[in-house]
Amino acid sequence: MQECYIETADELAVFCGKIAPSAWLALDTEFIREKTYYPQLCLLQISNGTVAACIDPLKLNSLEPLLEIIMNPAIVKIFHAGRQDLEIFHHQWQRVPGPVFDTQLAAALLGLGEQIGYANLVKQLLGVELSKSHTRADWSLRPLQEGQLRYALDDVVYLGRLYTELRTRLAEKDRLNWMTEEFEQLADNTTYAVDPRAAWNKIRGTQKLTRSQLAVLRELAAWRENRAMAANRPRRWIVKDELLVELARKRPADMQRLEAVRGMEGELLKREGEHLLNLIRQAQRSPRDEWPTVRAPSVRLSPNQEAMVDLLQCSLRLLAETHQMTPAALATRKSLELLTAGERDLELLQGWRKQLAGKSLLDVLEGRLVPEIRDGRLILTLPPS
Repeated sequence: MQECYIETADELAVFCGKIAPSAWLALDTEFIREKTYYPQLCLLQISNGTVAACIDPLKLNSLEPLLEIIMNPAIVKIFHAGRQDLEIFHHQWQRVPGPVFDTQLAAALLGLGEQIGYANLVKQLLGVELSKSHTRADWSLRPLQEGQLRYALDDVVYLGRLYTELRTRLAEKDRLNWMTEEFEQLADNTTYAVDPRAAWNKIRGTQKLTRSQLAVLRELAAWRENRAMAANRPRRWIVKDELLVELARKRPADMQRLEAVRGMEGELLKREGEHLLNLIRQAQRSPRDEWPTVRAPSVRLSPNQEAMVDLLQCSLRLLAETHQMTPAALATRKSLELLTAGERDLELLQGWRKQLAGKSLLDVLEGRLVPEIRDGRLILTLPPS
């Protein structure tokens, strides 16, 4: 395979001419975001199975000729765990390439492991051992080392072979179309749109807050999210999670009480104190029926319900064995507990997981299927009429 490092517009034009007719493109990115809200793209790797390139966006003024090819809907874009890569496209160019094939998701559907890493999947399917020595490299530094470029190229050189192998296996199991919904979601621009009003959902330690306190947290978290985006700085650099939760819990009504809140720093108090108090008051005046709720961290089940979860786990292992998958790829014990407690908005009851296991587990829970030992084997069967 021909390999190259591209840092000029002329080199990019030549490369684009070579990959434009491709049926698929393997893509990966290297980025940093330790000091920013948005990921900073530092390297873009692309291969079509014949040529592979590391394209340096820090050296090029524009990637537009390449983007036209990447955005071509006639070309399949292959990623491994591609959500963060696609987030970069959304932020950088306000568009996301499609259609998409994600080898990590496909591997899970084939029972090769839940969230399996790229290097492990390459070793498992192709027998190739990849170096992991540059996993935590600072990709913004120039010049890039030869070892870094090798590491980066390897991230796409084998993606095409994985794609071919995984597609073949999915077709053999008649599962090729089962990933359509998840792949379409990955390629949907709205998947990566940020809603500041939903930012409070990502904050930990909120389970003991009342709905009134959660309303305050929602306002504070939305304010912080907007500030972080505008300044392109990590959320924690604006205000730490712990302080937001403490402010929501205490709901101070004046500057004196605000100053007394644990974690409140003098500079933040001076700069944002009055605004924070206004946000707290605004949240407390909001209609009660608009206050948010938070799902409990754990489900309290009766002894009988715990036994039902155990029964579901036995059924899950049986279904996983039938489909040659790991039980964890289909459902966790937590999801089985929620299912038993009456929750139905679960990943287990969506898409291919519903087809493989969710529907049957719900049938077991509601008595439409029953586990039975027959000839020394556990099976799921219809209940006696």
